Amino acid sequence: MKAGVIVFPGSNCDQDLVDALKISGVSSVVKLWHKQSDLESCDHIFVPGGFSYGDYLRSGAIARFSPIMKEVTSFANKGGFVMGICNGFQILTEAGLLPGALLRNENRLFICDYVSLETATTNSRISSTLTKEQTLRIPIAHGEGRYFAKEEELAILEENDQVIFRYSTAMHSKNPNGSLNNIAGIVNKKRNIFGMMPHPERVTDPRLGKNDGLLLFQNIIHSSN
Repeated sequence: MKAGVIVFPGSNCDQDLVDALKISGVSSVVKLWHKQSDLESCDHIFVPGGFSYGDYLRSGAIARFSPIMKEVTSFANKGGFVMGICNGFQILTEAGLLPGALLRNENRLFICDYVSLETATTNSRISSTLTKEQTLRIPIAHGEGRYFAKEEELAILEENDQVIFRYSTAMHSKNPNGSLNNIAGIVNKKRNIFGMMPHPERVTDPRLGKNDGLLLFQNIIHSSN
């Protein structure tokens, strides 16, 4: 497996993602600069978090026009694996690769905290070895993480089992940003494009005492073998 991590001006989670993939057992990881028009034969593409182009206009709105996104779109449309995390999720929705949009948090504040995620489906590469309703502790760090989709889009997501993770509201937990249906992560209809606002790459190293994110990356690797 060869993974490519795209780097935009303002990305700040790219190295975290590279490290997480290596810890998870990915044999080859390269960084791909946003001006490239070549994915360097990568068979998995990751779009990391950060503040691409300073979040001007709105998060991900400018990054979607970077040259490399044309290649990512072509790769994804052919069935290639693409995952966007936080700002990466925002970029994928702006590019039309995932439905919906990420809006300003309901409280209009930047939120940096740990949240409890509930596994909504095991019918995806990223959640294949989890159990339904299994809870993971994953950090978030965003100002525009409120998932929104039109009523008909939302109905299709739910009907097609495309919601991977929801913010857990059990045990006094709450939806941190106001996302519709508590949505924290989704997959496209073909189930090869993923997006989530929480940062699993920040909880992969056992030395940090928290490694729930490791499960997600290992699932991706195992499903590719």
